[in-house]
Amino acid sequence: MYAVLDIETTGGQFNEEGITEIAIHRFDGEVVIDQFISLVNPEREIQPYVANLTGINEKMIRTAPKFHEVAKRVVEITEGTILVAHNAQFDYRILRTEFRRLGYDFERKTLCTIDLAKSLLPEAESYNLGKLSKFLGIPISNAHRANGDALATLSLFRILLDKDHDKAIILETMRDAANGELSKRHVDLLRDIPTDTGVYYLHNKYGHIIYIGYSKNLLKAVSQHFAGQVEISRKLRKDTRKVTFERTGNLMIAQLQWLEELDTVSPDYLSDNPSFSTNGSDYHELLQDWNGKTFAIVDKGRQEGEKSVILIKRGEYKGFGYANLNHQINNIHILESVISQVEGTRDHLRLIASLMARKEHYKILKLNTGS
Repeated sequence: MYAVLDIETTGGQFNEEGITEIAIHRFDGEVVIDQFISLVNPEREIQPYVANLTGINEKMIRTAPKFHEVAKRVVEITEGTILVAHNAQFDYRILRTEFRRLGYDFERKTLCTIDLAKSLLPEAESYNLGKLSKFLGIPISNAHRANGDALATLSLFRILLDKDHDKAIILETMRDAANGELSKRHVDLLRDIPTDTGVYYLHNKYGHIIYIGYSKNLLKAVSQHFAGQVEISRKLRKDTRKVTFERTGNLMIAQLQWLEELDTVSPDYLSDNPSFSTNGSDYHELLQDWNGKTFAIVDKGRQEGEKSVILIKRGEYKGFGYANLNHQINNIHILESVISQVEGTRDHLRLIASLMARKEHYKILKLNTGS
């Protein structure tokens, strides 16, 4: 028996989040036999970025039941089940934290559909729930709301169950009830990490950088390393003594910074390369179209009023930087002083082109080299 669930939270510091919405579908492997869907009053502030993402605001949850009022129902509907979620470690941690506040030890075995999909769908380009659903033709209505995401996870899980004929991978992927609990040391390391986009660095006890990564959500990425059950997560959990990070404002800059720093830093463990080949011909056409051209790619920066700028000069990547004034971007001579210039490689161009081929919204500014 399975309990397929999704939880929306307030956001905020690690282990201080509260639940704002929960959806649970009790699933026997063929049909849903019970369900529970409810907004929850978290009794704490919802972070603005979360409210924008989910659409759940203070007014909506003001009259919703508090967690202690729905806790018994959560226990009943999940009794004797394996919890199934997309990034199950997150949902399970949040549930355990809420129950711990009530003085109750909530324990269930868990299955993560990300882990399952990586084993059973190795051809997928991304394991993000939205992109994976699109890849499999699963419709998502009301994304980033608990029931919308729970239903998409349920559809995904049905497909994964069918693909794992003898259930060997599911048994291998299942985590024990106590698995994934973080030590006080790891919780302390996560305490000051923001949910911003950027690059993060894991250091060992000697201060040496052992891992460099990038993410749209720094806190989520690092916490997944510490809570994960794959071999590299176990090694990073054991060896990491300090976490540092740099906000970049957007993912393209984060990936470029990550790529450049791998050339200068020799981390003990290497992360996966970003995908360079998306949207087939669009990606290659962009590279061909850039031959000999000079332009800037402008996107949001790290703070209000700031813009990030990537410079392509005569078809070659020259670096990135940040600017507050338009004339710093429009004048190539000033722009070359603002950016941190690097020896651009084909990999830099391939990375930029692949991201732009995904139809993200980037502003392109043509520049005159004056020669």
